[in-house]
Amino acid sequence: MTDYKNLKLIASSNPHIRNNEDTRSLMLDVIIGLVPALVMSALLFGVRALAAAAVSVASAVFFEWLYRKLLKKPQTVGDFSAAVTGLLLAMVCPVTLPYWMLILGNFFAIFLVKQLYGGLGKNFLNPALAGRAALVACYASQMTSWIAPGQKAPLLGTADVVTAATPLALMKGGEFATLSATYDLKDMFIGFIGGSAGEVSSLMLLVGGIYLIVRKVISWHTPVAYIGTVALLTLLFPQGNDALTYMLYNVFGGGLMLGAFFMATDYVTSPVTKKGQLIYGVGCGLLTVFIRYFGSYPEGVCYSILVMNCCVWIIDQYTKPARFGAVKEKEANQK
Repeated sequence: MTDYKNLKLIASSNPHIRNNEDTRSLMLDVIIGLVPALVMSALLFGVRALAAAAVSVASAVFFEWLYRKLLKKPQTVGDFSAAVTGLLLAMVCPVTLPYWMLILGNFFAIFLVKQLYGGLGKNFLNPALAGRAALVACYASQMTSWIAPGQKAPLLGTADVVTAATPLALMKGGEFATLSATYDLKDMFIGFIGGSAGEVSSLMLLVGGIYLIVRKVISWHTPVAYIGTVALLTLLFPQGNDALTYMLYNVFGGGLMLGAFFMATDYVTSPVTKKGQLIYGVGCGLLTVFIRYFGSYPEGVCYSILVMNCCVWIIDQYTKPARFGAVKEKEANQK
């Protein structure tokens, strides 16, 4: 006979939607979407790219387990969110970054940004980007040293590694002749440029992003608004001779594709409404171009998304749909 007194029933209002999606499956899809870009970086930079990703993921998972263990909270490492944070952090850092720095960045991302605010669903900043920002603040030299395309980074140490300027760094310095001679648009799109694992191949990131959209893990609103804003502004206000080429270098260069598809679309730190996602994407694009044009740093994706993370609450407040049958507060007070 069934013991109905011990049943845990959840009562909620309609409509009732049944599906098999959970946090674990969504995060697994994100990991699958990142695999093509990770494989391309391994082909370009060697096994060091895979080793860095493995160390970063392992440390992120460990720090999440440790925090939950110390505070005697239910373990959440099985939802794969920590693994996604670790993988994303590895993909926005130089391949040659010392492993211990990656571990330190994951400590900041998991302990201070994610878990300290209550864990998944309560952090107001993207943990991986916050970890990257902390590493840039503490270790600027190592975080801005990029391996030259075609160079294989050793598994241990970086003594003999040849570094090179990224396309955005050349654009920032006005070296357009060097840029065109070093990186053509095909290299930029397919993936034969200097930079982090998450910016060497726009094609692979685009494939991963389309996979997420098809799987309905993310919607198209934020990526299209983000990339479209950067494309429009750099086309209308180019700082090079050829406006179209300058725009394509800005779209294919840096972390724009990774940020638009995998960072700005984070469920926790992005708006919930479609209108809000469009506004959010436009804001990210505006800030990215502003930083690239007027800032001292050649890239602006990381900080633009972090700034817009802080604005999500007000975007959600002013774009939430009207509730059917609800009485506005001002009207209720007048009655």
